[in-house]
Amino acid sequence: MTARLASRLALLGQRTPRAFLASHWHKQALLVRAALPGFAGLFTRDELVALAGRDDVESRLVVRDGARYTLAHGPLRKAEFRALPARDWTLLVQGINLHSDAADALLRRFAFLPYARLDDLMVSYAAPGGGVGPHFDSYDVFLLQGFGRRRWRYGMQDDLTLKPGLPVKILRRFTPQHDAVLAPGDMLYLPPAYAHDGVAIDACTTYSIGFRAASHTELAQAFLDYLRDRVDLPGRYADPDAKPAREPARIGAAMQRRVAQALAAVRWDRATVERFLGTMLSEPKPSVFFAPPARPLARAAFAAAARRRGLVLDRRTQWLYDDACVYVNGEAHAWPAGDRAALAALANARALSPRRAASLSPAQVALVHEGYRHGYAHLA
Repeated sequence: MTARLASRLALLGQRTPRAFLASHWHKQALLVRAALPGFAGLFTRDELVALAGRDDVESRLVVRDGARYTLAHGPLRKAEFRALPARDWTLLVQGINLHSDAADALLRRFAFLPYARLDDLMVSYAAPGGGVGPHFDSYDVFLLQGFGRRRWRYGMQDDLTLKPGLPVKILRRFTPQHDAVLAPGDMLYLPPAYAHDGVAIDACTTYSIGFRAASHTELAQAFLDYLRDRVDLPGRYADPDAKPAREPARIGAAMQRRVAQALAAVRWDRATVERFLGTMLSEPKPSVFFAPPARPLARAAFAAAARRRGLVLDRRTQWLYDDACVYVNGEAHAWPAGDRAALAALANARALSPRRAASLSPAQVALVHEGYRHGYAHLA
């Protein structure tokens, strides 16, 4: 067995991804001891505090005082941390994979699930006794322990009612079936709606790998927004057969019928839905900004450099595809002419060797070069 295969199996408790998905995904929790042997985290307390002070990083500070919780959103000043008690508080830093190559590499270890489902990496630092209270998430999550120890109580329960009047979502009743202390490198997988409560035994960090799971209402609203920008119905409301109004406050049946007929012209098909989904799933988060090269190479020089050095996607780039289009950070592009294998490899591996880069067709080079000019991709 190769070291790479052994590492993959250890991540899921000696299960293959296929076996894990069949037996646990969306179904039941899984505790894995030594999922990442030797892992003690990627960030120190001070590094997380520094990230929480940035306005391009989403962060929260939760402090517990008995049954009371207070919540503060970032950016957070260092003075706020100096005023904290010795215990019972937690700092959560969201989307840390957008700001660290090492964090992005950790997130990509879970690429046995599609990038379209993989959301972000959140890191929480907790002082002893710190936690955010018993709660549930609406999405799957892997909880990987960094340095220190955290006690997790968890289980399925039907009553997911929340306590009213709190700044954080705390379950009114919590009836866990499992109790485990996680040490560095241990990992807990929880399906959606599993109630759980993590409390730091020592000062510790936990790395939460979360997944996208939009509600059907959210999908519908986003789709209607997508259609709104693309609807072009000719004509304007008219009633040439109007009669004198006896009840001027009444909205007449004729008006209702005409408007219903006009709106019935709004149509979509499977291709429209597919393009909407690709653009939505590849859309960067609002806080994401790209850094274009100061002196971008012209296309021919870029192609020559790519053949020598290879290519790598920016860690903030979402590059997805389906049979019809390539989706780059919220924009849909019809597949450029040429063998699709190299562009698909760039999307899947998020990098392209010099040899594979040399196989890009001129039309494909044009697409990648445009991304390079915007900071979406870089020369390796």
